[in-house]
Amino acid sequence: MNRMTRVIAIANQKGGVGKTTTVVNLAAALSARKRAVLVVDLDPQAHATLGLGLEKQQGVSMYAVLSGQKPIADVIQPTKWDNLNVIPSEVDLAGAELEFGAREDRLTMIKDALQPVKESGTFDYILLDCPPSLGIVMTSALVATDGVLIPIQAEYLAMDGLALITGSIERIRQSVNPNLELNGIVFTMVNSTAKLTTDVMNEVRNHFGEKVYETLIPRNVRVSEAPSMGVPVVFLDSRSKGAQAYKALAWEFQAKNPTRGVTIAPADPSVPVQQPSA
Repeated sequence: MNRMTRVIAIANQKGGVGKTTTVVNLAAALSARKRAVLVVDLDPQAHATLGLGLEKQQGVSMYAVLSGQKPIADVIQPTKWDNLNVIPSEVDLAGAELEFGAREDRLTMIKDALQPVKESGTFDYILLDCPPSLGIVMTSALVATDGVLIPIQAEYLAMDGLALITGSIERIRQSVNPNLELNGIVFTMVNSTAKLTTDVMNEVRNHFGEKVYETLIPRNVRVSEAPSMGVPVVFLDSRSKGAQAYKALAWEFQAKNPTRGVTIAPADPSVPVQQPSA
């Protein structure tokens, strides 16, 4: 198969913007479209791990790979859904900032760790769930990626966070990773009836143009409930507004980031996605 693996970091140093929810549900929606996806949970809170139905396990994380304890193939875990795998997180990753901060290869350590997986062509997409900070782990993740997807809320405080992360992207592009690009910005937890929301979205679109995804992720109860069940909302309730939005985001994302030499035309969002296997 002529497959080109795309590595995309989902990042925003501001917490509470739907970053991990976006990782989990974008990955699930892509896998339902028969794209092979690997989620790499780099956040010590391990919310992506839990949201995909796995428990934290000591020694089963990117920390074990970066510290030389295990090869990366040993920490890739299947989920109960086809085409969807994860490298879980664990609490030891919280110490990575101090432990790995003095390493000469600290900027490239995640890129080097992922290289065998990327070169194998096993996955269409490797999605990195970055911690909510601009530390060593996030910086190394940005060096490892082809692009950065930034989830933000449509509020004025989010504008400061957006300036910080886009500034970091530009610095890394100029110094370490010349191929790094802003993959896009996606609005999450949108209240489309609020004037403030519209004003902020218009301001971001005026500044970033086509880099802003057309798909808006609304506030939705089912999206909030899904993590406690360890099931992505696109599988838990595929017809909910939140699930429909994430499926639409996946189609838009796939069209922008083809991995098999073909640009994918958006499909009918009313068609249910694959349900979890037994």
